[in-house]
Amino acid sequence: MSQTVMSQTVKKKLRSVSVLILSWNGRVHLEACLPALDQQLPPGIDYEVVVLDNGSTDGTVEWVRRHHPQVRLISSPVNLGFCAGNNRLVAESEGDAVIFLNNDTRPQPEWLGALVNALAQAPDDVAAISGQIIDWPGERLDFAHGVLTFDGHAFQRDFGRPLDEVTVPAAGSELLFACGGNMIVRRESFLAAGAFDEDYFAYLEDVDLGWRLWSGGERVLFEPGAVVHHRSMATSQHLGNENRGFLFERNAFLTAYKNYEPELWQRLAPAILLTLQHRTQTLMVQNNPGGDLLTINPYAGQIANTGHGPATPEAPATATSATAAPVAPPPVVTTLSQKWRGYGPREFMRRGVRKAAHSLLPGWLWDDASTAPQLSDPRTVAQLRALTNIMGCLATSTARRQQVQVRRRRSDREIFERFPLFVVPTYPGDATLFASPAFESWLPNDVPLERATLDEIMRTEGRSARR
Repeated sequence: MSQTVMSQTVKKKLRSVSVLILSWNGRVHLEACLPALDQQLPPGIDYEVVVLDNGSTDGTVEWVRRHHPQVRLISSPVNLGFCAGNNRLVAESEGDAVIFLNNDTRPQPEWLGALVNALAQAPDDVAAISGQIIDWPGERLDFAHGVLTFDGHAFQRDFGRPLDEVTVPAAGSELLFACGGNMIVRRESFLAAGAFDEDYFAYLEDVDLGWRLWSGGERVLFEPGAVVHHRSMATSQHLGNENRGFLFERNAFLTAYKNYEPELWQRLAPAILLTLQHRTQTLMVQNNPGGDLLTINPYAGQIANTGHGPATPEAPATATSATAAPVAPPPVVTTLSQKWRGYGPREFMRRGVRKAAHSLLPGWLWDDASTAPQLSDPRTVAQLRALTNIMGCLATSTARRQQVQVRRRRSDREIFERFPLFVVPTYPGDATLFASPAFESWLPNDVPLERATLDEIMRTEGRSARR
């Protein structure tokens, strides 16, 4: 496939832009965001600000109408999620390009003009421009560029590190994806690529969109002058860590499944599925009462008298005739010492306690169910929900996968030559799995892969920077 892929159509001149803000119980954030938009330097083209109140209960609608009547306000009675909410904003807006801006941001005065000018002056094959995101005090980096892992997860490079310690990409640098909290994208490109996938609800939707734009023959660039300050996690923390974990795992799998070209998906799918299963199994074992019982091999001393060699001696060699009478084996002697050696001290004591309890309190508390693993850890439940929900999304995701492949104008190999895939241990058990020869043997040896720890990618202390 050609190394230089241009759009099939010449983009129209940029005449207007819509700034789109989704807000869920975020009135306190809009109190900083909307005044900052009022202070924007003129971008040189017409623009509008459109806010969608996403089922809030904090009086956002009344406050916006009273204090910012110039803002076009749309109200939803329920929370549509980030993806469906922003898709509705695009449908309701009028600009040739749309800007997605998080409600918990404070744009600098030059922000709007920097995004507009970067897209207006970009080559025709550029679909989107990502701005720079820094923390609220202006001391640390939030987003400038990101990395994609082999299984569809993604991270913000240098997230949380002091600005004077990081190197931000130069203006016009290529990115695999823009951040959905500070980006401008041509309306026609956004819609032609399929918009945000509403199955995602939130998280990784911008990574998925970036991959689709690239495979469709377009590009994403960076504009460091389009700076917004961000209250990181201000909205997402209301979802809870477990619910966010559910979205991360489900959406990562769907991102990989939909976007890998067929040959590469077939070769990477075993490693992706192994990773997903290993994470689930590790959480079940480590985080739930009785989880260690799942590691027991029942044929290593647990059942059928398997703990101390053969249960019966071999039949005599003379008993080979078809007419010979069968020789009865001697009775199996199961002394306490044999059971101790066969079961091991821990299992021996457990069985003894259970037997005594059954005799003293029959039918009360000491049945087999009480010794089974108890699924009680919210993180494990979220992981299992993700697996179940993936199954429920397969039909729509398969249809979307077909659409992605039909639109493909650039191979994944060309994309990954620019943006190598990463292997980053993130979940419990990942480091052990990723270091194993078995896992290594399941990875294609001709696909660019970079290995890194999470601490090497970003500052991890007390923070999260998943896309």
